[in-house]
Amino acid sequence: MNEENIDGTNGCSKVRTGTQNEAALLALMEKTGYNMVQENGQRKFGGPPPGWEGPPPPRGCEVFVGKIPRDMYEDELVPVFERAGKIYEFRLMMEFSGENRGYAFVMYTTKEEAQLAIRILNNYEIRPGKFIGVCVSLDNCRLFIGAIPKEKKKEEILDEMKKVTEGVVDVIVYPSATDKTKNRGFAFVEYESHRAAAMARRKLIPGTFQLWGHTIQVDWADPEKEVDEETMQRVKVLYVRNLMISTTEETIKAEFNKFKPGAVERVKKLRDYAFVHFFNREDAVAAMSVMNGKCIDGASIEVTLAKPVNKENTWRQHLNGQISPNSENLIVFANKEESHPKTLGKPPALPARLNGQHSPSPPEIERCTYPFFPGTKLTPISMYSLKSNHFNSAVMHLDYYCNKNNWAPPEYYLYSTTSQDGKVLLVYKIVIPAIANGSQSYFMPDKLCTTLEDAKELAAQFTLLHLDSFLCLDN
Repeated sequence: MNEENIDGTNGCSKVRTGTQNEAALLALMEKTGYNMVQENGQRKFGGPPPGWEGPPPPRGCEVFVGKIPRDMYEDELVPVFERAGKIYEFRLMMEFSGENRGYAFVMYTTKEEAQLAIRILNNYEIRPGKFIGVCVSLDNCRLFIGAIPKEKKKEEILDEMKKVTEGVVDVIVYPSATDKTKNRGFAFVEYESHRAAAMARRKLIPGTFQLWGHTIQVDWADPEKEVDEETMQRVKVLYVRNLMISTTEETIKAEFNKFKPGAVERVKKLRDYAFVHFFNREDAVAAMSVMNGKCIDGASIEVTLAKPVNKENTWRQHLNGQISPNSENLIVFANKEESHPKTLGKPPALPARLNGQHSPSPPEIERCTYPFFPGTKLTPISMYSLKSNHFNSAVMHLDYYCNKNNWAPPEYYLYSTTSQDGKVLLVYKIVIPAIANGSQSYFMPDKLCTTLEDAKELAAQFTLLHLDSFLCLDN
């Protein structure tokens, strides 16, 4: 161990008791040949391991470990995780006191080893009555940047982000649904590594940083859901974005049928994006290569294979095995970038306010107030006689949606769990009685909230976003 390593180890050994001491860590290092360094609130074992040549393992090789006893360290943990395969790097998060912070990241040399670790070590009883949680680590390299001037082009945003942060790889900017010459007021910035993204977020997040004279919003973007290759090989639905709002499903179907008449089974359009279902996968793949970048009604479209999103897997990732959803799975073809990263499931046309942040969703609903003069004539009406753009609340919007379809009102069921820091976290499950069946009986978001109002709003948002997709797949 070099001098830095010795200091890091000694710093923790002063407060550790029993077998958790400096000698145990030194013995582990001597036995394995791995180096150990403590920096920035974590202790890194390996990375790379002895004799490693070439680049680090690809994304998908790291797992997150939660609910670790605070007095447990590498000499106990590493042998457990070596059962699944060769460890490239083990990162244990540390407190100033010398205790661990209850969680760690383990990077294996292959994705298969990481998957095996999840299978055999999730809910593993690491000490009597102490069960750890193991799930895929979301190695996020993408930031959400909000409150960007809508007239700024991708090149301008990319240049500006490269000036103020390091490691920028790309910027993803979407045109406005109503004006293709403008952006939507937000962008996704892709970095070369999770570390680079984290450093950029740390620099930008205080809320005082400005771009072009505007105070920007910064947060992690929801990472793109990983779908295994075997599942993707069966997909025969295309996701088409950047459509004009005025473009009809009939027009989309006609355009995609041009390369092979009769190949399209049906089209479901939601605002400025659509799902195009084909009878055969081969036709879907061929149409994707032909149609990507083509113009429909003056808009240059983007076409990709739609990704099935399995809610059960997402719950397992986010809740670290603490809640076991029942066997009912909601499989939908979700818009991977449409949602604000902090409010997954936001309906495309519905601005929402969660956790003090506005979702960057066009069109902007007019929120002005007007003077109420004495003698002004008022007419009693039902909320259901209004148009959907009068609703700023997703809860009200969902109620309106059900009423317009002559369905019974949505039913809300509240659940809770406790976070590692002791906070009560809430989530609603929504049942739409009119469409409940054996394979799908409810809608539930994959995020938890700290307040009742946010939890209900988020559940309604999630349901609105996925409702049309589900109905499309169910027909």
